[in-house]
Order: sequence, then structure tokens, then C-alpha cells
Amino acid sequence: MRSDPPINLPEPCDVWPKGYTPYDSVEDGILPRMTMYLPSAEHRTGQSMLVLPGGGYSMVSTPKEGHRPAQFLAVHGIAAAVLEYRHAPQEYPVPLLDAQRALRLLRKWAGDQDGLATDQVGVMGFSAGGHLAGMTATQASHPEGVIGDDLDSVSCTPNFFAIIYSVVSMALASHYMNAVCRKNLLGPEPDEELAERVSIEKAVTADTPRCFIAHEQFDPAVSIENSIQLYRALTEAGVSSTLHAYPGSTHGSGLGANLPWGRDLLEWLAAL
Repeated sequence: MRSDPPINLPEPCDVWPKGYTPYDSVEDGILPRMTMYLPSAEHRTGQSMLVLPGGGYSMVSTPKEGHRPAQFLAVHGIAAAVLEYRHAPQEYPVPLLDAQRALRLLRKWAGDQDGLATDQVGVMGFSAGGHLAGMTATQASHPEGVIGDDLDSVSCTPNFFAIIYSVVSMALASHYMNAVCRKNLLGPEPDEELAERVSIEKAVTADTPRCFIAHEQFDPAVSIENSIQLYRALTEAGVSSTLHAYPGSTHGSGLGANLPWGRDLLEWLAAL
């Protein structure tokens, strides 16, 4: 009996070539790890999305905020890649290096597939993963992520990004800053200039890609003020964006049961 090789199933992908992982540490374990989801050819929209789970920069909430959203996107014709990035005790710039490398990989992968476009590659994230998505959208290519291979010339800037109940600010003076995420990403006594630089709302420029923002009004863990301030910064910079503020008081729900942000995200992506 013979069976054809499976197609369109989750496909693992190495993020860094062996021996070239920046800040490589035995504490990283299996991370970073990346999994690709390729939609059926007849349903592809041309878009691809890098998915960054949350976890406070202390872990990655992979099933709820990684693989399930990726499956949801793939079912609707959008290629997706889940990145399990490195986190505490690893600090900045390690998560950003992993995310920028993963974006390059996803864009190169999209160019190798029928029905996917290299100029329709986005990134989305949840909570701390949303902050990482925002850094990926607003920070220049980090020099320590340039390792001398063919991917160095591939852009690591997304064409659009989406953040769900996301951490935005790292600035000490911000009353809505998430102290846990800040400590895990930047250490217990971070340089304030760096904290300002990686605060997404302060890094927005007119060249920032368009953005989808979703947050529950009474989120008890990450204040909706993060999303409001980011939307204000995007608006002031003239960047086309949308903010969905939903009634509710949960955090970390992922797609959840009947939550509307998934449908609203699909509508937003279809209109790009």
C-alpha cells in the first residue's frame, strides 16, 4: 500500500541555521521554534501572517495564542507561521531577533509558494506577543540578526500588523505600562532610553505599516489604554489603522468562544 506525502499540514521550520543563533544559550531549550501552516491552494488570499503568542515574555502561550489562531487563518486562506520565540531569562534584543528572522523566513517562504505574495506579509501578536509584533513593525533590522546568509537581504518589516489585547508601552513614566513584561524583556533596572525606544506608541512614524487593534474594555491584566495610545499615535502619524474596543473584562482569551475580533480581523485583511 502506498500513500502520497501529506500536503498543507503543519510544517516545522528552523529559525536559525545551526551554529548561528544569536545569544545562543542552553536555557533556550528547543526555542526558537517555528511552524508553518499553508492553506489549500484554491482558497489562498495571497496573504501570510506571522503569529506571536503572548506569555509576559516569560513563556509562550502556544496552543491558545499560536496554533489555534494560525489554523483559523489558514482555514480562511491566509498562510500562517507560529513563532515560539525566546524569552526570559533571555532579554532584549533576543525576542526581536527571533521575530525579525522569522518574518524574513516567512516572506522567503511565501515567495516560494503559488498563490502567496511577498508584499502581503504581516505579523500579529497577543499581549506580550503583541508588543513583539509592534516592535517588529516599528524597529529597524537589528544588526545582530544579520548573520551572512541569503536571508539578510530579505525585508524583516511587515506590510501590516495586528495586536490583540496587547502590551504597548515600556516607558517607566507611563501609568499603563505593564511592569512584569518590562522586567522580563528589559531586566529589573532597564535603561530608560531603551525602554522609551521599544515603547510602540513612541516608535510610530509615517512609515509604520497599517495596524489592526483589538482589546476588551476592562482587561484586568493589560490596560486598554495601551491600545488607545497606540491608535492615537498611529492616527497622528497618518497611518491607516482600526481600533476595536469590545465590552468585557478578560485577558488571554485567544480566539475564545464567539469573540468577534477574529471575524473583524478577517474583514480588515480582506479590505487591504
